[in-house]
Amino acid sequence: MTIWTPELPEDGPRYRRIADAMADAITRGELAPGERLPPQRRLADQLGVTIGTITRAYAEAQRQGWVESRVGSGTYVRHREAESTVTFRAGQPVENGVVDMSMSLPPPHPLRPQGLRDTLLTLAEDSASLQRAVDYQPEYGLEGHRHQLAEWLGRLGMSANPDSLVITQGGQHGLTLALQALTRPGELVAADALTYPGFIGAARQAHLKLLGVPLDEQGMDIDALARLCARQPPRLVYTTPEQNNPTGACLTEARRERLVALAREHDFWLIEDNVQYLPEADRGTPLIELAPERTLRIFSTSKVLAGGLRIGTLELPEPLLGRIGSALRAQTWMVPPLMVETTCRWIASDASRRLLDWQTRELEARQRLARQRLANYPTSGRERSSNLWVTLPAGRRGSEVQELLAQRGVRVSTPEPFCVGSEPAPQALRLCLGPPASQEELDRGLCIILETLAEPPCSPWHTM
Repeated sequence: MTIWTPELPEDGPRYRRIADAMADAITRGELAPGERLPPQRRLADQLGVTIGTITRAYAEAQRQGWVESRVGSGTYVRHREAESTVTFRAGQPVENGVVDMSMSLPPPHPLRPQGLRDTLLTLAEDSASLQRAVDYQPEYGLEGHRHQLAEWLGRLGMSANPDSLVITQGGQHGLTLALQALTRPGELVAADALTYPGFIGAARQAHLKLLGVPLDEQGMDIDALARLCARQPPRLVYTTPEQNNPTGACLTEARRERLVALAREHDFWLIEDNVQYLPEADRGTPLIELAPERTLRIFSTSKVLAGGLRIGTLELPEPLLGRIGSALRAQTWMVPPLMVETTCRWIASDASRRLLDWQTRELEARQRLARQRLANYPTSGRERSSNLWVTLPAGRRGSEVQELLAQRGVRVSTPEPFCVGSEPAPQALRLCLGPPASQEELDRGLCIILETLAEPPCSPWHTM
């Protein structure tokens, strides 16, 4: 058992101050994963507070995911590195007959490798471009490349200023850069209670306190965020306003305006992640347009062209360029110029436009097929998105259904990797409709899911 007497911050309710001190101690390594915290009565006596205050403090720390309570044993520092994570299978061959709906990838098409081949062939004949590709370049990227990427974003309906745009090695790199430039270890950041696992991982790597904000079919609950801000404003809020990953919830216009108002009132940054692409007609007002002075927008080629390119963009207020540049130099010095040149040539081609037009129609058809097959179950998601969220019937557990499906050759995701904090995960599945090789293969997987859901749930009791 740990002997731990915290030094409390001066402001705020006592239980909150104790919980914050606990989180700080865990972040700094003073309290190690697996260590048992002092009994509540002993800590109450040490601090001169009531046992009720300590009970609330431990509950708050557990809600934030820092500790866990074990019945009859006490409260322990949580093994955060052991928490659920997405098992990435990208690049690994899929076994014959397996329908993989576990990763959010665009649907396969011959235009992807063909477009890359044609681009590389033309690049091979351009000596000047090849020379630039083997030289060191500015950390933000060449001015010409930034202009080309900004023009491409404009064609996709995302107006961008090349002077406040930084080229990144994909959306995850942009996210890591933003966190490194904006936060310090121990600071509080907020996101939807179910959110992109890459953000959860990046926040933990940066030793940040991560708080989940409840969400519903209209996106993040801004009333809940306002209550959080009244207690302790976050340093930043991460959001995917067009479609929450995994539920597909779209942040309404009214909530976008309230989110921006809260950000200005409490002076926190906004990270707007648009990597999960939707056509312009399906999108709301960008946060970067509503609050350009405090919003950073992330985008990449991964969902619209090819994930293997590892090229993305990070738009940000110009006063942040120096901080982002320092972070870039410290991490990679620059994004590989050869990949940037390849990407800029590819996005300027008619082939990339044809590919995206086909992909939009294909995902719409796949969504329609999936919703028809699963019409008897509650589903949510955008009509031209790769993802579909399926709420399970009463008595069914996501992990149980996932295991049964894996035995039958279908891979899906459960909510646990998307959960922020220690709130119970909903019983649901995220289906990624893009990876199957065809609509026929997708339909085969959907039929297996339908048959599995129609079966009675497995009993936790075994008869003798």
